[in-house]
Amino acid sequence: MALTSNNPSLLEGPVAGHLRRLALPMVWGILATMSFNVVDTWFVAQLGSGPLAAMSFSFPVVMVINSFAIGLGAGTSSAVARAYGAGDMARVRRLVTDASLLALLVALAISAVGLLTVGPLFRLLGAPAEMLPLIADYMVPWYLGAVFAVVPMVALSALRAIGNSAITGRIMVAVALFNLLLDPLLIFGLLGFPRLELQGAALSTVIARGISFFAALYFLVRREKLLAAPEWRWSVLADSWRTVLAVGLPAVATNVIIPMAGGVMVALVAVHGADAVAGLGVALRIEPVALIVFYALSSVVGPFIGQNAGAGKVGRMQETVAVLARFCLVFGLMLALVLYLVGGFLAQLFSDSEAVLAVAVAYLAVVPFSYAGYGFVMSANAAFNGLGRPLPATLISFLRVLGVYLPLAWVGNQLWGISGLFAATAAANLLLGALSWWWLRREIGGRPGAVDMPASAAVGRD
Repeated sequence: MALTSNNPSLLEGPVAGHLRRLALPMVWGILATMSFNVVDTWFVAQLGSGPLAAMSFSFPVVMVINSFAIGLGAGTSSAVARAYGAGDMARVRRLVTDASLLALLVALAISAVGLLTVGPLFRLLGAPAEMLPLIADYMVPWYLGAVFAVVPMVALSALRAIGNSAITGRIMVAVALFNLLLDPLLIFGLLGFPRLELQGAALSTVIARGISFFAALYFLVRREKLLAAPEWRWSVLADSWRTVLAVGLPAVATNVIIPMAGGVMVALVAVHGADAVAGLGVALRIEPVALIVFYALSSVVGPFIGQNAGAGKVGRMQETVAVLARFCLVFGLMLALVLYLVGGFLAQLFSDSEAVLAVAVAYLAVVPFSYAGYGFVMSANAAFNGLGRPLPATLISFLRVLGVYLPLAWVGNQLWGISGLFAATAAANLLLGALSWWWLRREIGGRPGAVDMPASAAVGRD
């Protein structure tokens, strides 16, 4: 059971203190990651509407690919955290090594398929023929650098799984800053660099993510010593990949479902006119920034629960659920009150149209009062993944969008119009938050004192 990492043990000490220590670096890392697309979009917008539209066509494709990367990362984090909590360092190294190889193969497949289907895929997405060369300028470098988008996600997830979120947050911030510096140089050809315009935006992203690739590998190999020699026997690879994908594939589905909520809401609001859609857009620009703490918390709950599940510490996991519930309730209410008071001021930073502002303010006056529920849903989903039980997380996300929100939205729209739609969003968040709390407590309470780890003929315990 000898753990060789220098990271503080998550199996003892105050639960709230550990979660706070792990989540704080991720707040800055997630904020930096959010700035990535904003920075790219702002610089590309200076080139004109054509390049901006071309890059906009890439967003759904990039989102789906990122969902695969996030899913693989979630699967890796869950498997590694449980093995690490059980003290099985041989298993940890085997999982990290084999998951990294799987991520590399997935990235190469994405590159090959993507490069062969640029034209047909984007024509299918509705891109006009004259825009395809611009889209290719952006997507060809992006596809060629897919390895830098997928593999670091798995590597950084492995680092978080052993309790090292600090370096993960620093790498994310460094990548965003480097992208910010490279964008104007490669897009506009400053300081002697070639003017590559839209292609420069893609190259900046690829080069910046390349930094995360090499930095993550350095920490995995030299600092944490989490990579083992490759094992080419199919039985060993298949065992590791099944363990990772058992959580990874449902996590991919969950990450695809989540953006559906925004799409469904936009479609429902669209019947109230362009100003309503614009107002919703303003609110949805503010909301992710407001939710950063919840995003950061959910990114570390999985590894924390996974390690304690691997060690069979049921009481400690139950305490974690209680800590999460209290934090989500208190912080969610504080956040709601702040947005209720300053939502109008924040919305004015994006628009001066009274009709647009009215919708944005209406959203920010209602929906944030359900952030406590939504925040717990995020943490509960991560906890289920950490337990190696991803299907409840997928089902909860599915219910939130289609099983609860849609019926409530129809009723709300019929009775109160656009305000009813926002009330439906709030009700769905609160109902699914309560369901998540009940389900997670039931799942943890029904677990034995020890967790059986997946066996592998090729590995043993240190």
